[in-house]
Amino acid sequence: MPRLSTLVRELSVETAFTVLALARVLKAKGKEVVELEIGDSPFPSTPQAKAAGIRAIEEDRTGYGPSLGLPELRTAAAKAVREEFGLDVGPEHIVVASGAKPFEQYFAEALLEPGDGVLVFSPHFPTYVPNLQRRGARAVLEPLRAEEGFRPRAAAIARFLAEDPKPRGVFLNSPHNPTGGVATREDLEAIADVVRGTDLVVFSDEPYCHMVWAGRHESLLALPGMLDHAVAAYTFSKSYSMSGWRVGFAVAHPEVVEAIGKLINTSVSCSPPFVQIAAAAALGHDQATRDEYMARFRRKVERLAAGLARIEGIRVVPPAGTFYVFPDVRAICQRLGLTSHGLALYLLEGADDDFGIACLGGECFGDAGRGFLRFSCAEPDERIDQALAFLPEALSRPQRVRQFLERYPQYALRESP
Repeated sequence: MPRLSTLVRELSVETAFTVLALARVLKAKGKEVVELEIGDSPFPSTPQAKAAGIRAIEEDRTGYGPSLGLPELRTAAAKAVREEFGLDVGPEHIVVASGAKPFEQYFAEALLEPGDGVLVFSPHFPTYVPNLQRRGARAVLEPLRAEEGFRPRAAAIARFLAEDPKPRGVFLNSPHNPTGGVATREDLEAIADVVRGTDLVVFSDEPYCHMVWAGRHESLLALPGMLDHAVAAYTFSKSYSMSGWRVGFAVAHPEVVEAIGKLINTSVSCSPPFVQIAAAAALGHDQATRDEYMARFRRKVERLAAGLARIEGIRVVPPAGTFYVFPDVRAICQRLGLTSHGLALYLLEGADDDFGIACLGGECFGDAGRGFLRFSCAEPDERIDQALAFLPEALSRPQRVRQFLERYPQYALRESP
């Protein structure tokens, strides 16, 4: 076998897909599993997007396209963020890629140097740190606090600027995965005040921009001067239920857009034109369906959060956004002697032979997530109710916990979560 590089040997991956694969294996063997692990939509892709994509394929829009994206999608994206979020941008500020996630890497490659420090509020999306490692940059983790609503604080950025030997970047995610925290306008204004006049660049990850349950979505890039300091990433996966289409866009200064275009040109060449045509149709014609989906997601989140809060040992901070609930399960971990990741796998694999719940342990999102679980709402309501009914039973089976730990001793809790 060829010798693998140090980079790929040390690269961590997104655990949600690992748990997803395990859940599918168990289901193939006949186990009933409620899948609350992956951040995917249970709804069909929005109708005008589907129709436009099919039509584009039938019209043979299946060749190469511009690396920056089709003009019609760049124009539609600029119009959408201008009208919805107040960003003063045109198509020259837009670049298209296969979802929001690639822009983590493009941001790092376009704007960072090896050794640069990047502040990452944590718990954090699992691919932030690997994409910084690819560039040789340093992730500096700053814990978010439940008592503050898991909101990012400007004071942490100011401290990072003062103390880090080579401060260069900030990763900002609002609405926040996994906690559901949402930065307010005041939070972002305070952050902008710190960033202005510095060399800092901000990656503003905004895939859940239409999933704000308390207040409204605010973008850092809408504030004066922030287009010179920030890149915002958006996706069609959540708002338009288009996760498998793999399409998103970023908003940035035109020079940064051109730089990212060079990275796309020399890697994947371009995004598929028929997918971009579908995305443009979604922005132009699927707002009503999108808003209906968002209302249904809100009800799912409220249902799941309320149900979890009724279970002894679980503490819930009601999420202000996203379709996740991130409950504090430290008391349960302590009682059962399991890490939170171990607890998640126990609920999937060990609690019952015939039924399981797939969710994620908080440490999948960094050490700051220890003692928490992340549940998504990507199942029908009746399946969410099944999971809520099963949880108290699963948590009161000490013999099953002992059997699980005999098989997987690495998940035994050795310190307070």
